[in-house]
Amino acid sequence: MKSRSQDQSLSDSRELDRSYDPLTGNPPSKPNKKTIKQRFLKLLPCCRSDSSSSVAQSKCHRTHSSKMKHCSITDDAELSAVRYRPEGLDLLVQKTNFSKKELQVLYRGFKNECPSGVVNEETFKTIYSQFFPHGDSSMYAHFLFEAFDTRSNGSVSFEDFVVSLSIILRGSITDKLNWAFNLYDLNKDGCITREEMTDIMHSIYDMMGKYTYPCMLDNAPKEHVDNFFQKMDKNNDGVVTIEEFLETCQKDESIMQSMHMFDSVI
Repeated sequence: MKSRSQDQSLSDSRELDRSYDPLTGNPPSKPNKKTIKQRFLKLLPCCRSDSSSSVAQSKCHRTHSSKMKHCSITDDAELSAVRYRPEGLDLLVQKTNFSKKELQVLYRGFKNECPSGVVNEETFKTIYSQFFPHGDSSMYAHFLFEAFDTRSNGSVSFEDFVVSLSIILRGSITDKLNWAFNLYDLNKDGCITREEMTDIMHSIYDMMGKYTYPCMLDNAPKEHVDNFFQKMDKNNDGVVTIEEFLETCQKDESIMQSMHMFDSVI
């Protein structure tokens, strides 16, 4: 037991100082560490770029070398504290439908976009907007972010991202439909209201932009909401439950075909 504890401690420390990557199995490239340091330098008292920090820097140079060493230790501690450590590769293989190799590829891409290991909503919106340059994707990205943020803590970790991506790309039909229902159920109360579906539809039309062909009419979102409830709301009580949603979707051939659209993306 003691030996295993020592091994775990060593593993944790290697993750913290980035001498070992728990998912890729390789040391990270130097540019990544440099990028992280540059991003958080302004948080450190000895390393700011404004005039007041210049004074602080000059004082650091005039102090004893032991104090400079202390500054370096503080620097590393700050970086270790803000760096998020993902779960182990084997655990993520169990949680998702991805292989180890696929998870390693996904992780490298995730780290390039989010070196700290987590992404907040504003960064998520910025990344997502690149796919829809002619429209306003901010509201739909907000809804999508909340669906990915399964812990409701205002950030999406690699685990959050890859678990949802696994459902979207590799999940069963029921899993995919449940995920879509959760996206549309904005307040997460177990049913979709007309107001929620209207907000979703408006966000989709805003994201697509005004320069689509054929041109979309102003009343198109309302018509889609009306059609949605006419199909889904079996008992006409003004809300769509998960049972109604699943039953209707599984009987709709076009919806079923769309569920397989991304099966071979990765």
